[in-house]
Amino acid sequence: MKVVGVEQFGGPEALAVHEVPEPHAGAGSVRIRVAAFAVNPTDTGVRAGQRDASGAEPPYVPGMDAAGVIDEVGPDVSGWAVGDEVMAMALPLSEHGGAYVEELVAPVGSFTRVPRGTPLPLAASIPMNGLTALQILGHPALTPGQTLAVPGAAGLLGNYLVQLGKAAGLTVIADAAPADEALVRSLGPSHIVPRGSGFADAVRELVPDGVDALADAAVQRSSVVDAVRDGGTFFDVRGWEGDGSRGIEFVRVMVFSEYRSFDKLEQLRHAVESGTLTPRVAEVLPAARAAEAHARLEAGGTRGRFVLTW
Repeated sequence: MKVVGVEQFGGPEALAVHEVPEPHAGAGSVRIRVAAFAVNPTDTGVRAGQRDASGAEPPYVPGMDAAGVIDEVGPDVSGWAVGDEVMAMALPLSEHGGAYVEELVAPVGSFTRVPRGTPLPLAASIPMNGLTALQILGHPALTPGQTLAVPGAAGLLGNYLVQLGKAAGLTVIADAAPADEALVRSLGPSHIVPRGSGFADAVRELVPDGVDALADAAVQRSSVVDAVRDGGTFFDVRGWEGDGSRGIEFVRVMVFSEYRSFDKLEQLRHAVESGTLTPRVAEVLPAARAAEAHARLEAGGTRGRFVLTW
């Protein structure tokens, strides 16, 4: 089968299409004929060698989001059949590898049905970012009625945090640049503040004591931490341990631990079907243009996800 990956870690130009042996579904798993896979910032880190690859062999295949059709069902698997359309989370550099593949072996729990009426390229943008948002929103520090600030609201993770946060009963304060204000407003935040260096001050104008929690979807870190109240919670998606200030709890969000979070995948499916959650694709490109997608993602300003198809 074909995969997109790197023989040696490097820039976007290191990505190429490779031929590797075709995998098969083992016990407790299915094989998905992948139709579409999303390009996420995590993928650029895999490509560049920023993740532990000691247990993997080249070509190293990125990708955490896939959508396609089950074409093989392994032993001891019930409730799933050949022909089912599914969306899945993948774990690059692990036993089953990343999502930039024609055939993905997925253990039960790591996938669910595609939301009703959702095209496969759009469904491919849901699992990883959706699970990240649910991991944050499920933290015990957040309860209905509390305030959540979301810098980076115009990005896909930010979109999901705003929409799911509102649905969870939170008061959500989102940021937006002028060009993104209409998009961010459509997500339904309680308040919108300008994107940029004045974010924390703008939040404090709305909530003088600071918000209960902040989910840093823009990797702003120390420049936005002042928006959080003393003893509040700061969620970081890139492993930052925080600065220890004012008794704030700094939580490192690790979506890898959600690999078999079937109940949360089902929650995302239902959220899309009900109109609570809106998947967003920036552009659909052929898999051979993966290097272009990575370069454009790293250049910034993407709204939605680039999705690659075979």
